[in-house]
Amino acid sequence: MLGEIMSYDRDDDRERLAAAILPHVPFDGWSETAMKAGAADLGLDLARAVNAFPGGMAEVLAFAHRQADRRMEAALADEATRTHRRLHERIAHAIRLRLSLVEGEREAIRAGLSFLLLPENATLGPKLLYGTVDSIWHAVGDRSTDFSFYSKRAILAAVYSATLLHWLGDKSAGHAATWAFLDRRLAEVMKIPAAKQRIKGLFGRLPNPLALLQRDAVPGRPALRRRRMARR
Repeated sequence: MLGEIMSYDRDDDRERLAAAILPHVPFDGWSETAMKAGAADLGLDLARAVNAFPGGMAEVLAFAHRQADRRMEAALADEATRTHRRLHERIAHAIRLRLSLVEGEREAIRAGLSFLLLPENATLGPKLLYGTVDSIWHAVGDRSTDFSFYSKRAILAAVYSATLLHWLGDKSAGHAATWAFLDRRLAEVMKIPAAKQRIKGLFGRLPNPLALLQRDAVPGRPALRRRRMARR
């Protein structure tokens, strides 16, 4: 028994469980049934799965999403030639990479969008979206701390959200239609100074993904701290 306790690695459980649960989500949704099935695939009991993710399937979804963000950042950091691209090319490349990392999880992501619409998950979606666009800007070298820190992320959140929805329904070879769509959106909005003035007109009908920033921060890069730095 002591050996079992000493060998227990919660972080390892979380990684293995998230990976095992995802294939069940297209059939069972983001539900306890999917968690049980993933745990059973690994030979774990439900109590151990719950110990790994006490927040339930919302925590599993958030964990898997943030893992993909981190993999994207790591892949971009390993690319020696990334700084030779123009800014909009770096951003387009980061978005393509981020979506390619979850190519095999499209149905789980589709189900996840519905899951995030539930009232109890209302705050999670904007947090995850903000985390992704913050990761993208950080990965392409943005270190701004002034007002543009927020405007850039608001603009990219709208572009990324629209591209994600297009990608989920895209049946073109190699997602060529999605990448053409992305390039058009970036061409419209990546002139940041002009976009600041036009952002309300361009995206006024979209929900504001940054509405929670004053209360919530992205793990590792707290937004409130950056806002205070900008005021100094």
